[in-house]
Amino acid sequence: MLYPSRLSQLAKTHSEALAALLSGCLLLVGWIALHLGWTGLALLILPAAYVVGGYESAREGLTTLVKEKELDVDLLMIVAALGAAGLGLWRQEYYLIIDGAALILIFAISGALENYAMQRTDRSIRSLMSLTSDTAQVLREGREASVSIDRLELGDQIVVKPGELIPTDGLILEGFSTLNQAAITGESIPVEKTIGDEVFAGTLNGNGALKLKVHQPPESSLLRRVICLVKQAQTEAPPSQQFIERFEHGYARVIVGFGLLLAVLPPFLLHWSWETTIYRALIFLVVSSPCALMAAIMPTLLSGIANGARQGILFKNGAQLEMIGKVRAIAFDKTGTLTTGQLQVCKIIPATGFSEAEVLQVAAALESGSEHPIGAAIVQAAQGLDGSRATEVQAYPGRGIAGSWQQRSVSVGTADFVKSITDLPIELVQVTDALEQDGKTVVWVAQAQQAIGVIAIADQVRPEAARAIAQLKKLGIEQVIMLTGDNRRTAHSMAQAIGVDRVYAELLPEDKLHIIRQLQNQYKTVAMVGDGINDAPALAQASVGIAMGVAGSDVALETADIVLMADRLEKIAVAIQLGRRSHRVVKQNIVFAIGFILLLITVNFAGNITLPIGVVGHEGSTVLVILSGLRLLRN
Repeated sequence: MLYPSRLSQLAKTHSEALAALLSGCLLLVGWIALHLGWTGLALLILPAAYVVGGYESAREGLTTLVKEKELDVDLLMIVAALGAAGLGLWRQEYYLIIDGAALILIFAISGALENYAMQRTDRSIRSLMSLTSDTAQVLREGREASVSIDRLELGDQIVVKPGELIPTDGLILEGFSTLNQAAITGESIPVEKTIGDEVFAGTLNGNGALKLKVHQPPESSLLRRVICLVKQAQTEAPPSQQFIERFEHGYARVIVGFGLLLAVLPPFLLHWSWETTIYRALIFLVVSSPCALMAAIMPTLLSGIANGARQGILFKNGAQLEMIGKVRAIAFDKTGTLTTGQLQVCKIIPATGFSEAEVLQVAAALESGSEHPIGAAIVQAAQGLDGSRATEVQAYPGRGIAGSWQQRSVSVGTADFVKSITDLPIELVQVTDALEQDGKTVVWVAQAQQAIGVIAIADQVRPEAARAIAQLKKLGIEQVIMLTGDNRRTAHSMAQAIGVDRVYAELLPEDKLHIIRQLQNQYKTVAMVGDGINDAPALAQASVGIAMGVAGSDVALETADIVLMADRLEKIAVAIQLGRRSHRVVKQNIVFAIGFILLLITVNFAGNITLPIGVVGHEGSTVLVILSGLRLLRN
């Protein structure tokens, strides 16, 4: 059963379609009455069809005229319809009133179809709204309590049961599960999550129960930022659309001017009758209106934005969808972008008489209380070994750390630091030289004034990095550049491994900015991909700034034009292809719209078109252009 409120909501949502339906019914009744000879009844019913079908267009057209002092398409349609009605009354040829009513009806149907088509472009975006929970189950004083999302506080512990949506971003305190993150990151395969991992609002929990800790305000969650940014994208017109809108205002004046000339001159120049002249002028107003041209761009770009969102690519506005397709060079930050940003122990080389486990255990005992990324990587690698900690620990910033463990002095640090304590075995020195040339960071470990081994640590290259760069080159990207603050040897070693063309190393944030400017002078359209605060200036300067959505800092996410929600580098190639497709479709739509307008104008001057046929051709071309734009919803 539909309740009044539900009926009211449906009427509001489909008001244009309902108005078109009622206008059509009135037109049909008026047409029947006219053919049965009931002229008086027809002249009462047909004006109602005008009012019902044309009210919204008249209101919008008059509002634009009064407030902005501009003519628009809606007002031209109403003038043409009223002109047909006036001509029909003057000549007592009442079928012209039917033509005017048909014009309004078809215009109303077109508006309803355009509205429906536009709703399709943001349907996948609006579906994100349904992923936001209103409440969360919070543990307070040992009991679960349902709390509004907006009232959650930092540090709150949330219980998420199997099959439930994650209510807000959080860190896992207890439990293990697989999460479906498709709605947020575009990843089709569920991802395993365990203690310490971050989970995102709107993702679907699998079979495991989880206890989460709220580590950031709910309004800062990834999902809410996505929704906010997409809403912003839908309200901002790209430069091409702004140009078309400016063109429309001037174009409408020209059309009105030509329409007035066409309504006055033909009887003197071409010996047309006044009735024919006015009728042709009215048809000219209809067929020359730029509806199809106005619909050539935004539906296409919004479809592309919606398609990208489904695949984990967030375009902040249509301008960036246009721009990404024109990119000729792409610059990448290294740490956190081409790499995972997480240091890992990749090799342990013990000195003669010692084992890998002994070397790692000594280093972990010293680093267990350290917050340094290298220390964290060593402690992570030592899980499962004796977890006892060293005492009397003293840090030497930039050099190393020393202390006492199991009644022996121990130290971990650079070669120079350990060399100040003991001699370095020549065989280990040779090995470390090779490791450092390969881009690894080498840590020396000493015990009781004796070097017992070295540990090689490296930031892991993203598995998809080489494949993503190969895809970009296949698409015709002329240069792939790496920008990093890391040392030259490490940067060049990694660049060679993954296929980067050019490397700039040992850079400060302002250096990255200057290099992006240099690249723009050379390649015009340059994209920058980064994740950190130090990348923000370069992201802002680039023609297109692309941020890593999961690993990226808040500053990078706010500065960038495009966000990769799943941190998958291969999505950059998808974004470029989507941008190029949108550019092709927009060009096709514009050519089709202009060509069809010229065709209808030509046929009208030849005298081989009636007002209803002109309306069908005009509105039909508009709907076809919109449907053409919706092609970008397909992957």
